[in-house]
Amino acid sequence: MRYKRLYGLYNKSTERGETHGAKTEEVKMKLIYGVKDKPSFGKVIVFALQQLLAILAATIAVPTIVQNGMSQSAALFGAGVGTIVYLLFTKFKSPVFLGSSFAFIGSMLAAFAGAASAQAGYVGLILGAAFAGLVYVIIAIAVKFVGVGWVNKLMPAVVIGPTVSIIGLSLAANAVSDITKGKVLDTKGNSVANPLVCLVCGLITLLVVTICSVYGKKMVKLIPFIIGILAGYAAAAIFTVIGIATDNQALQIINFEVFKNMSIVAVPDFTFFEAAKGLSKINGQYIATVAVAYIPVAFVVFAEHIADHKNLSSVIEQDLLEEPGLHRTLLGDGVGSVVGAVFGGCPNTTYGESVGCVAITGNASVVTILATAILSIVISFFGPFVTFLSTIPNCVMGGVCVTLYGFIAVSGLKMIQEVDLNDNRNLFVVAVILICGIGGLTVSFGKVTITSIACALILGIITNVVLSGKKEEKNA
Repeated sequence: MRYKRLYGLYNKSTERGETHGAKTEEVKMKLIYGVKDKPSFGKVIVFALQQLLAILAATIAVPTIVQNGMSQSAALFGAGVGTIVYLLFTKFKSPVFLGSSFAFIGSMLAAFAGAASAQAGYVGLILGAAFAGLVYVIIAIAVKFVGVGWVNKLMPAVVIGPTVSIIGLSLAANAVSDITKGKVLDTKGNSVANPLVCLVCGLITLLVVTICSVYGKKMVKLIPFIIGILAGYAAAAIFTVIGIATDNQALQIINFEVFKNMSIVAVPDFTFFEAAKGLSKINGQYIATVAVAYIPVAFVVFAEHIADHKNLSSVIEQDLLEEPGLHRTLLGDGVGSVVGAVFGGCPNTTYGESVGCVAITGNASVVTILATAILSIVISFFGPFVTFLSTIPNCVMGGVCVTLYGFIAVSGLKMIQEVDLNDNRNLFVVAVILICGIGGLTVSFGKVTITSIACALILGIITNVVLSGKKEEKNA
């Protein structure tokens, strides 16, 4: 199967005045750096920083949500190590970063809730990741012997295309919500800054990213997110300084207070440190509780794994399910999640933000991903940089995420171009996925929740199978 570049083929009207209509021709956008390309050292560092900024907010958000003393810097370290493991398993052929998975938040909360102590809960985090990783290993072994043909039959373009779109669209509300929020919070945890002031900073970020991506030359076009974030941060800093000087909270977007208590070098609070203290309080019942909380979610994340790699395949024009192979990507994801959880407590997953960054910048160099992983490990020990990253206001990252999530959604629509929507069978499949996904359909079984993306994908698969059966019956 030939994959199209994310912003691959488009119709370009000729400027000649034909009266019978616009003439079209296919124009193909090429990657600036391919998977095997090696940019210069200086460029790699800058590109890695950009990737890090793209995935940072989500990676550190998971331990922030779960709380129970989980460390943001440890999660960053775990994501870096997990990504390196993934790259090793995929033979450095899949340029995507692995970060903390949101899908397992409920499972992580259940691990703490069912534990005899917080330390025992940390043991649960590692055990849970191991259970999830085991699911990936089992599926990977099956794929190795059976092949990936069943995946393509079960999840053709008519299914996977709208599912990829849903991944981006499901995150749209987060981007829109963040773009009106700052980092200075009141006693209730709400942003004190005027939403319109935050919106201005977010739109500045969005505008600069867009202009750099479209009109930028050479290096500028490769680092639009760094330039956009710096521009948005500068605008937010100006508003904040004015707000502090005039004692006007409505203008205070950035929380500069966190810089007062920062340390230059600090060892992250690794999960295994606390887990070692809770081993004595683990019993069979608790292990079973953790298994029930994690294993079903692993199957859900597997579906999202397929969608992410299909999406990335379309960007780099290489079917990753065939080479390096789905079994390798699954093993890398599974083992990477376990290793990541040992250090940071969070199972990892491939990030749509990372794929979006590759697509927008045209930089698919796997060296960049490796450098990003190493950089995330290094900075997890460097207090000032971690602190600076934590002060980037929500509105600025919201402006960035508008483009990132938008490109994910558009990439799914690109896949749907292969589908004949004049055929009602295809039309119904796409309709079911889009409506269930955008509508936010979720199903809960006890402490296990099937996400809207997974629900949409499952219903899409069922609809496609049922209608395909009808087609075969008719033809027979």
